[in-house]
Amino acid sequence: MSNINGKTPQDLTSIAEVEDAKLAASTEQSKSQSRIVFERFLKHKPAMISSVLLVLITVIAFTSVGFGPLPGWWKQSYLDAGTVIDGGKPTLSLLPTWLGGSGFAIGEHPFGQDSVGKDYFALVMNGAQKSIVIGVVVGLVATFLGAVIGAVAGYFRGWVDEVLMRITDLFIVIPLLVLAAVLGQIAGRSSSSIFALALVLGLVTWTGLARLVRGEILSLREREYVSAAQAMGSRTSRVIFKHLLPNTVGVIVVNATFAIAGAILLESSLSFLGFGVQAPESSLGLLISQYQNAFLTRPWLFWWPGMIIVVFALSINFLGDGLRDAFDPRQSGKRRRPRAGLFAMPTRKEKP
Repeated sequence: MSNINGKTPQDLTSIAEVEDAKLAASTEQSKSQSRIVFERFLKHKPAMISSVLLVLITVIAFTSVGFGPLPGWWKQSYLDAGTVIDGGKPTLSLLPTWLGGSGFAIGEHPFGQDSVGKDYFALVMNGAQKSIVIGVVVGLVATFLGAVIGAVAGYFRGWVDEVLMRITDLFIVIPLLVLAAVLGQIAGRSSSSIFALALVLGLVTWTGLARLVRGEILSLREREYVSAAQAMGSRTSRVIFKHLLPNTVGVIVVNATFAIAGAILLESSLSFLGFGVQAPESSLGLLISQYQNAFLTRPWLFWWPGMIIVVFALSINFLGDGLRDAFDPRQSGKRRRPRAGLFAMPTRKEKP
């Protein structure tokens, strides 16, 4: 036959080439799950703004006054006292002159000075460093403990689950602030009080994530790929860490961000009450505690560290919301308006 259904072999070849090109294009345009999550996260405007704000504050905090042996670019030191100028008022000015302000100016002490003449910008940046370190360490420790304990309890079930969940309930029953205050007071006496306090807070804030991961593992362990891995003789540790925990990464990452925000607030509360970071170390909560009596006479000593804490808490929570919506768009909370027509709510007829 010279043709098939009226088409020559040349036509069939060209059609096959076109179909191959379409298949190749569709293959190139296919996206991985991580890329889909990343693109969803980029579309969440509050999370993106919060991310930029967090990165900006973190970079300024760690580069301005230096960290450890690394020097900073800010000329003032948080350790050196000096002469109090103009009552220690802030020299920062952001209001332009045409609005009645003094124009844009940073000055020698943009955040003002404390009672002994220390530069308050350097003090606040040093305190922000400590709060960030504590928040990150607490987030890592609490996330690791919560994920492992929840995964082990959900996978083995039985008496292992009962023991681990009763230990979790014991930590939940005791008020977190009281438990953290007692352990924080002990940790604050060590030579490396910042890391000791962060480790202690991480050891008491893992319970919520453990329960969430346990619930996820209980449902995932019944999937076919887990049964297949067990039938192939995979070790228990490989099944848990290779097949189960990676499928709960959304829950883990989102709750890790919330754990960091909660750790910063908890540390600030403990330091304000005198049970957290101890002098000569510094943190944002400790600065508020030290200068709370100056709220009426020199309010900038109270407002600057307070605003940094609020920015940290809100930004990290918005970041967590963006991650939650990226990993599971069903949790975005957006509802469509009901359409008129067949799905419209019926109205009650009035009696004549």
